[in-house]
Formats: sequence, C-alpha cells, structure tokens
Amino acid sequence: MESNTMTEKRVIPFSPPDISELEINAVVEVLRSGWITTGPRTKELERRIAEYVHTSKVVCLNSATAAEELNFRICGIGEGDECIIPSYTYTASASAAIHCGAKVVFVDSQKNSTEMNYDKVAEAITAKTKAIVAVDLGGIICDYDRLFKIVEEKKKLFTPGGSTELGKRIQESVGRVLVFSDAAHALGASRKGKMSGEIADFTSFSFHAVKNFTTAEGGASTWRDIPGIDNEELYHQYQLYSLHGQSKDAFAKTQVGSWEYDILGPWYKCNMTDIMAAMGLRQLDRYPGILARRREIIEKYDTVCDELGVKHLVHYTDESISSGHLYLTRIPGVDDQTRQEVIIQLAKRGINTNVHYKPLPMMTAYKKMGWNIKDFPNAYDYYKNLVTLPLHTKLSDEDVEYVISNFKDIVKGYISK
Repeated sequence: MESNTMTEKRVIPFSPPDISELEINAVVEVLRSGWITTGPRTKELERRIAEYVHTSKVVCLNSATAAEELNFRICGIGEGDECIIPSYTYTASASAAIHCGAKVVFVDSQKNSTEMNYDKVAEAITAKTKAIVAVDLGGIICDYDRLFKIVEEKKKLFTPGGSTELGKRIQESVGRVLVFSDAAHALGASRKGKMSGEIADFTSFSFHAVKNFTTAEGGASTWRDIPGIDNEELYHQYQLYSLHGQSKDAFAKTQVGSWEYDILGPWYKCNMTDIMAAMGLRQLDRYPGILARRREIIEKYDTVCDELGVKHLVHYTDESISSGHLYLTRIPGVDDQTRQEVIIQLAKRGINTNVHYKPLPMMTAYKKMGWNIKDFPNAYDYYKNLVTLPLHTKLSDEDVEYVISNFKDIVKGYISK
C-alpha cells in the first residue's frame, strides 16, 4: 500500500458514538411521552438483551461499574474476602470489589498477552478467595474453561460465607470460588458457541459512550441459573440495590392505589432510565451490522500489521468470535518513550489513538495499597509498546485507508531503527 501521508489530511477521532436517526427519534419519543426514568423501555431492553445473550434475566443499570459492584453484593462478597483481579485492566474491575470492602489480589498477565496468567490465578487462591474477575479485553472472551477447572480443583479451600442471607445461599449452592466476567467490551462476543453473558457465573456489561453498543452511560448485569436460587428473587434484589432499597420502582407506584412503598435497606441509586433504554433498543436493532463493520475494519488492520511484523490482538479464531471493541497493536523493539513519539506523530496527521491499558499497579491509588509494577513484568512488557488504533463504525473506507497508510509510514521508520 502506497503512503498518502499528508496530502489530504483527515481528522480521525478515536471512538465517537454511532448514533443514527433511529436512536434520536426514539429518545425524542420518550421525552414527549412524559415518562423518562426507569419504565417500560428499560424492562423491554432487559428482556431483549437476556434473549440475545441466552440468559434468564438481565438487569440494566447506569454503568458497568455499578453492575460489577452489585454482582459482588448480590453474592455477599465483602469485608475479609479476597477477589483475584488481572493487573492489566481498567480500574473499575478492581474498584467495584474495593467498594464492597473486599481485598483485591492482582495477578500478572500471560507473556505477550492481555489475558491473566492462569497458573498465577491458581497460586493466588486462598481460603479467603471468594471471586475471580476475568476481563474480556477488547471483546475477546477469556479461557473460562480453564478458570472453572481451577476453581473446581481448589474447592477444598473454599468455605461458603456471605455478608447477606442471599449471598450465603448463592455461595453454598455454587460451592466454589465464583467466576465473574468483566465483559465491559464483550457484548456480542462468543466462544465455543456460547455468548458472553452465559459463560461466567456473573457478568457485567458496559454501554458507555465509547462502547460498540451505547446508551450514553449505562451497563447491565446478568448471571447463569444457580441451582436452588430463584431468578426472580435475584432480579428483585438487584432492583432493591439499584433504587435506594425501595420496594417499588417509580413505574410500579403509578398503578392505581399503589403509591405506598417500603425501604428495605439503605442502599444505592444506579438505575437505568427509559431515555437510555430507548437508545439501547435501537442500538440492539442495528447491532449485527455494527459488529460486521467492525470485523471488516479489523481484517484490514490485521493485513497491514502482519505485513509490518506488528503484533496485535487476534479477534477471530475457529472457536472464538470477538465483539471487535479495541484494536491493540504492539510495535516491536520500542519502549514507552518511543511509543509516545509514535502517538504524537499519528496525532499530527489527525489520527487519534489511545493506550489500553496502563496496568493498575502503576496507578497512584494502587501504589498506595502497596502494589508495585515490578511484580507484574508481563503486564508492563505488554503495555510499554502498545498503541490502540481507532476502531469504530463512523470510519469510512477512506478513513480506514488513511489510518493504515499513515500508521505504516510512521511505524516502518521506528521498526527499521
């Protein structure tokens, strides 16, 4: 491919939302309806997402962080418990457990991978471990078969606990360390024929503005059926946690004679609104096309990266289909400082890039907890030469070619040094 680097400069944003007239009209309809908070559209979105990911129930919330935190709280995880978290992830994967009072135990990545080192996971399990959080970074589903094998092998260490009566029953029924999926990037991904959402014990999704599927802000929780645990009871408890512990939501209170309610716990406020859900319903209508377009772009990026010898995430294999959320590249032979030069050179040509992620042990909050990046060499090694290219459905074919030609032109200079 010949370079046309600066002849017709374009401005390529990193990750703008893909909002069509369908979403705009749906939001306008909600605004005109007089019902803008949690209501019928939120319930419909929950039903449709559950159908899409093959689970019995979904709870829509105002963020993936809220979803992950409520997953922990539903399972009674709190003070004195430990949760194993990848060091290579965004802060929400860890902060949700910390909000619940649990201790985070970080593990390193596999070499040349964003995926957690499963041998390190097995070593980190103690009698205090109640959960493992796997992160499906970029939309690529982790090896949950391996995780379930590990927690089954470690069952003798597990003693059911739980800070709530429901949490105790869940832990007793499962009888092992719980496997959580931080699937913030992974709605629509699948592995071995199973959808993200039906694989882990509990799953959290993000619908933030930069995600493939967006409700501006927003997220959702879902779970696999648990023997002896009623899904309606689980769903009701999520509702209580997400709306002040109020026994009826605002929509239920509008029914004739139904004004009275109780407060069953001094809990939280993280419900989804019908404005957000209206966007989500139309996004879900369009989602197959969104995923297909992302795959087209990824395949073009793969071709040039393979030609250059630039490592990248592998989104599509014989057993796994990614949601294609992020395109991570690793430029061989460069360090953190040189990587920054590449990012600046691309920015000068109008191409906005990013880095996913700076490992959590490098962040001030986690350093104060005693974590040191020197103990996570694989995570740091993956991070130091990583550049995330723009990947979204607002990119035209010409935009994609512009990114490719300029990336190739710039990176070739650094690889040859």
